[in-house]
Amino acid sequence: MAAVVETSPVLEILVREPEGYSIWNGPPFNNNNQPGIKLEKVPCISAKFSEDGSRLTVTKTDSAISIYDSCNLKEIRCFQIPNVAASALSPCGTYLQTFQKSTTPQEKNVVLWNIETGDPVYQQFQKNMTKATWPSIRFSSDEAVACRLATNEIQFFDAADFSKGILHRLRIPGVAAVELSKVPGSHVAAFVPESKGSPASVQIYACGKELQSQPLARRSFFRCSSVQLNWNHGSTGLLVVVQSDVDKTNQSYYGESKLNYLTTDGTHEGLVPLRKEGPIHDVQWSFSGKEFAVVYGFMPASATVFDKKCKPLLELGSGPYNTIRWNPKGKFLCLAGFGNLPGDMAFWDFVDKKQLGTTRAECSVTSEWSADGRYFMTATTAPRLQVDNCIKFFHYNGSLFFKKMFDKLFQADWKPESQDKLGEIAELIKSVDSMKVEETKPQGLGSTSKKPASVNPRAQKPAAYRPPHAKNAAVVQAEVFSDNYGEMSKNALRNKKKREKQKEKRAAETAAASDAT
Repeated sequence: MAAVVETSPVLEILVREPEGYSIWNGPPFNNNNQPGIKLEKVPCISAKFSEDGSRLTVTKTDSAISIYDSCNLKEIRCFQIPNVAASALSPCGTYLQTFQKSTTPQEKNVVLWNIETGDPVYQQFQKNMTKATWPSIRFSSDEAVACRLATNEIQFFDAADFSKGILHRLRIPGVAAVELSKVPGSHVAAFVPESKGSPASVQIYACGKELQSQPLARRSFFRCSSVQLNWNHGSTGLLVVVQSDVDKTNQSYYGESKLNYLTTDGTHEGLVPLRKEGPIHDVQWSFSGKEFAVVYGFMPASATVFDKKCKPLLELGSGPYNTIRWNPKGKFLCLAGFGNLPGDMAFWDFVDKKQLGTTRAECSVTSEWSADGRYFMTATTAPRLQVDNCIKFFHYNGSLFFKKMFDKLFQADWKPESQDKLGEIAELIKSVDSMKVEETKPQGLGSTSKKPASVNPRAQKPAAYRPPHAKNAAVVQAEVFSDNYGEMSKNALRNKKKREKQKEKRAAETAAASDAT
């Protein structure tokens, strides 16, 4: 176990509260089951790690953005940018992209800064900022490719030297959204909405100029308001969730959605064969890029794992689920129901194709696996929820490891780590199984409870959903109206005996009065 801990980097967590952000040392905790504090609270407006975890960007005021080295938390550079509305780090932390509110096209309000030199390397005007247009310049995960969505075209840059300007343009009339593949950055997907009776379409192009004469794959569809584009690792497959605002079958108030699958070699362009009707709740690729998991259908939703040829590999059952999280090692899955669902979670071993355990994390807003794949963190955060804000850590099998309550919590994120730095999942699991798992009390940093939790709880059959008021009503009825003394609480039993004595006393008094007359 010691060897595993020494060779694996320490997990870290960014925690942001109203007073500012702090950095915790992640599990396993050595200090009486309490997280170590690597950095005490620092006032800020927002904070976020780069995709590779090497840099940390902190917005301190509406005009000051600091960039830190994530290893030693030393400030690399501080940018003074008046009225900054948004900022984003490039995946490897080489560039900082900022957006300022602008009133005239002459004012170039989107600036790309080189963090090492502090100099702007590219500037442009952008009228507004939306989810589809920010960040304005998109990078592949290795920062080898950079592109930008413009009117009716996609512009490509030399990511190492922006002074060269636009290298080439890919003309796509009506393009409204793009998604650059991440690992490697070899392809780009473009979405063109419906227009004048023409169907909407998603097209895949190669990033090389000489290969862009025609799309490598294309899929058209009617009744499309928006799309979600999801590339796999390896850049060979693209999952497209097509969303329509109106469901013509009138089965859903929220419209309808379909899941399409396209490959860069053109071998598959069509719908993913799902065995149940209803919306697509969530979809995620495995880290290897060879499988993907989907949560779909009307409640109770179903969940299925497919291979890259759209053949089902594993059925994860059905229940009140709308979220799927695949751990970075590709071995474990967490199937959950968050948002307006009660928070049920089921943990699965995909390799051994078995369920490891079930639990519940009510009112969770965010959830994610740790970089080493051993721990699953859920967080209840503001402003989505203003009460019961907390962080919970679970083992890979669903057993609760740690819980901490907050008066108000804004953010809780794992620090990203390269998988090359981490050990094999089998060795990492052994270090977890060798530990004594204990639950913590809700308040404070957590003290151990008297009764240790099971490391590998037996999966329970999901019960039928009952609203909270029905559960409370059942408890009250059991206490007040039950004739079985063994099922009643001590107070209820005491009160019942008292009522019976009073009834007997009144009956005796009535009988005595009648005898006297």
